[in-house]
Amino acid sequence: MSAPFLIGENMTGGYGKGPDILHDCTISVDKGEIAVIVGPNGAGKSTAMKAVFGMLNVNSGRVMLGGEDISKLSPQARVAKGMAFVPQTSNVFTSMSVEENLEMGAFLRRDDITDTMEQVYHLFPILRDKRNQAAGELSGGQRQQVAVGRALMTQPQLLMLDEPTAGVSPIVMDELFDRIIEVARTGISILMVEQNARQALEIADKGYVLVQGRNRFSDTGAVLLADPEVRKSFLGG
Repeated sequence: MSAPFLIGENMTGGYGKGPDILHDCTISVDKGEIAVIVGPNGAGKSTAMKAVFGMLNVNSGRVMLGGEDISKLSPQARVAKGMAFVPQTSNVFTSMSVEENLEMGAFLRRDDITDTMEQVYHLFPILRDKRNQAAGELSGGQRQQVAVGRALMTQPQLLMLDEPTAGVSPIVMDELFDRIIEVARTGISILMVEQNARQALEIADKGYVLVQGRNRFSDTGAVLLADPEVRKSFLGG
């Protein structure tokens, strides 16, 4: 069996000199897959994603991308390797226009970005309509589209989303999830942390339930949704 495209393997670590938050935690995603990390508040979900992106100290374990050990690389170097990370908050330049935000996403590129910009506008048509508007004037859901669009401008192989549907309406959440599925169908791997666990697992090829920084359950989204213990403990029955 071939190795996953991305694997954060047996990760133990935390922030600075503080205590470990992750304990022997493993997260993986294959090409074109959607992997979702769920669990209660304080479970270490966002921490696990940040560990994969190199934003905190991993004291043991490793991160592999496309068969290469990237454990020692900075977040900036991981972007150059094909990773893109969309944080939950402060993820757009509010005083810049939508189009300027998207252009900022292509800062590492030296080629023509026109086709990629067109792909983003095709994925999120409202952004084309509002391309000259300041991102700070947009709704929460539209800002999230800008943030995801800007990440896609890097032409990533792996897109990481930290709670992309936080604070948006159910209708906007469904629309964002539909767009995320479309992105995965292009061959981009998606790793996502989500509070809306049931809805996220419905679109997930793979799901991870974390509790206190440890893997509690790992399986396909469908299997986890059908698991009575997962349903009772984490999905409200």
